[in-house]
Amino acid sequence: MTASWRIWADGAALAAAVALAPAPLRAQAADLPPVGLGTLRQDDVAVRLVTGNLMVRALPLDEHVIRLLSPDTYSGFHQLYQSRAADVVAAARAAGRDSALAFMVTFFALQPQVSFTPDQLYIASQNNFYRPIAILPLTPRWSEYKIDQRQQASAIYLFDASIPVLQPFTLFYGDVSSDAWETSISLLAGERARVLSRAAQRPQP
Repeated sequence: MTASWRIWADGAALAAAVALAPAPLRAQAADLPPVGLGTLRQDDVAVRLVTGNLMVRALPLDEHVIRLLSPDTYSGFHQLYQSRAADVVAAARAAGRDSALAFMVTFFALQPQVSFTPDQLYIASQNNFYRPIAILPLTPRWSEYKIDQRQQASAIYLFDASIPVLQPFTLFYGDVSSDAWETSISLLAGERARVLSRAAQRPQP
């Protein structure tokens, strides 16, 4: 992640992020694993698929997920989301929603000058198909829709908040799909148990 992604949000952005959180997640705040005890890497759980000369990686930015990543990785994603919280709120409201589920999506070029189509990425969950309600670019020149070899283009994708992120879903890019999230859920469940065990062994104040 570049340094520009690690900007701390001001109080207004933080308040906006809390307001945007889906009601079920707000209600389950007490169920969140503690921060700083996860050990998973982003590549352990992110969904990846390859089509032609392009690789796509997607990871939900839900706190139930990213708190189980290593401390540095969690901090980077958390700060990134907070720094764009006001934009997330505005984009969700522009789409007629009062909440949204955020994903970090990155396109990687496997050959020189590879084109990508942002709105070809969507999710299938519980027999429903969801296209992004908004896309918030993070990298420069996103709108060119082209990446050079070994380069990447990243954005925060916003989806319908009703998608149950801790249940299996299928990620699509065009006509290529991946069901890898089902395996990721098992990894996250195991890591959550270990994190709670580590938390229980910490000295109490």
